[in-house]
Amino acid sequence: MTWTTPADLKTQVQRLWDRGLLLAALAGGEPLFPRRLVLKGPTSRELSERFPEVRDWIARISAASGPYRIEWRTVNHRVLGVNEIPAQIWIDSLEDAFRLIGRRREAERFAALLALTGESRPELTVWQARRPLRALELAEEWPRLLAVVTWCLNHLRPAVYLRQIDLPGVHTKFIEGHKAVLAELLDLVLPEEAIDGAYGGASGFCRRYGFLDKPSRVRFRVLDPAVRLLRTEGDHDITLTERSFASLDPSLSTVFITENEINFLAFPDVPGGMVLFGAGYGFDNLAGADWLHQKKIHYWGDIDTHGFAILNQLRGLFPHARSFLMDQQTLLVHRSLWGMEPQQEMADLARLNDEERDLYDQLRCHHWGDRVRLEQERIGFDFLLDCLGCVFKTS
Repeated sequence: MTWTTPADLKTQVQRLWDRGLLLAALAGGEPLFPRRLVLKGPTSRELSERFPEVRDWIARISAASGPYRIEWRTVNHRVLGVNEIPAQIWIDSLEDAFRLIGRRREAERFAALLALTGESRPELTVWQARRPLRALELAEEWPRLLAVVTWCLNHLRPAVYLRQIDLPGVHTKFIEGHKAVLAELLDLVLPEEAIDGAYGGASGFCRRYGFLDKPSRVRFRVLDPAVRLLRTEGDHDITLTERSFASLDPSLSTVFITENEINFLAFPDVPGGMVLFGAGYGFDNLAGADWLHQKKIHYWGDIDTHGFAILNQLRGLFPHARSFLMDQQTLLVHRSLWGMEPQQEMADLARLNDEERDLYDQLRCHHWGDRVRLEQERIGFDFLLDCLGCVFKTS
């Protein structure tokens, strides 16, 4: 039977709830009621041939009609006589819709949130109207979220750590766990000059709104035994904040960047050399080190599409950076050690030189096989020493 059932009517209203439209209407959004629901009933032929079923269907629809209103039509049947059949079904109000799907308590809770917001931060009611279901999920946290927003309004670009926001019930983990929603709220209420649009997302939250952020760090090793930054013996594996690193300007001529930690630790001595431990995509921690523009920079990444994409990104900061062991000869010599890149980068990379671009195109077009990659740690150490020896005097 394809006739509309009470459950079908409830499902139609439930879909409005699932889309957030019912609560949005409560927050002053688009008016939804009175609203006619879709109703499919028996045809004239079915009325005659299946009258007992039709009678039962009418009884079920009528019995459940508390939250909705039925409009009837009179049918004069030559055999069955005069009968009243449901013609239209209407939900007349938001209250009736909430009653039908059993959401009155949630609606009342949302109304209380609207009232609270209207009293303290009325400009945020537009967010509640736009994201009502999310607002309802955050009902318990909402007073604290409002408190954080108000604090930020009273302390524009405060230049303190999140830990230093002193509000009842608010701690660093609370803010860290709600960065996404706080960003949406702060963007609505803060003046334009208090927001740094260069930053976004969870990682850029602090800089976007003027909080102190955990400093980025740079890890490096000096490869020249004649250059000592610390008065200690042995290998120096040093980690500095980006600001401290930017102030170094050591008496070295060449900087290597490698993405693999063991390669970083095992990198051989090079006169006038330093090696940095990279972090894949993103070189913001090096951006302030102006002295790097005066050094030779060699980037050693995987020979795969993402390796070249990272090289391309590095050249956005340091256009003079050169690739190291990321050429066709290195790839072919290590054919037996090839792996498969899980997901390839396919964008055009404008900062590659001709040789690099040719190899990149070969990789993304599967010239050497399906998603070929050579990870940097698979390159033989003697091969590394030989390549370094062709250019540098290594120990």
